[in-house]
Amino acid sequence: MFNAIDTAEMIKRIESLTPAAQPNWGKMNVDQMLAHCNVTYELVFEDLHAKPNVFKKLILKLFVKDIVVGDKPYKKNGQTAPEFVIKDNRKFETEKKRLIDYINKTQQLGENFFEGKESLSFGVLTIKEWNTMFAKHLDHHLTQFGV
Repeated sequence: MFNAIDTAEMIKRIESLTPAAQPNWGKMNVDQMLAHCNVTYELVFEDLHAKPNVFKKLILKLFVKDIVVGDKPYKKNGQTAPEFVIKDNRKFETEKKRLIDYINKTQQLGENFFEGKESLSFGVLTIKEWNTMFAKHLDHHLTQFGV
């Protein structure tokens, strides 16, 4: 997600979504999925979500971190953290634009911004871990919607 070519490809996939897109699995509609993907970036760039307490952060680091930042793809219909559950409908174009803007911001800030940056949930992450987390999550959900 720090490479302009890869970022452009991810954005091309997002741009190919339509409000009528249907998931191949899962319960979210397309606007909820886009809002769900935005949460990853909100946790980095916005102060919208509560920081986990010490106990929750320990649990996340011990049991969730490797799933999120590791190379193994996500399973279909996996459990979602409460912060990522989008129950209401959202505006497709608004959420799509927000996601593209976040992706562009991430790419423009580049690797140096993220090296050693602390994740609210997982502590300090490497560039590779940040990149994997961003790319794997987006790829999972864009594949979910067939793009």
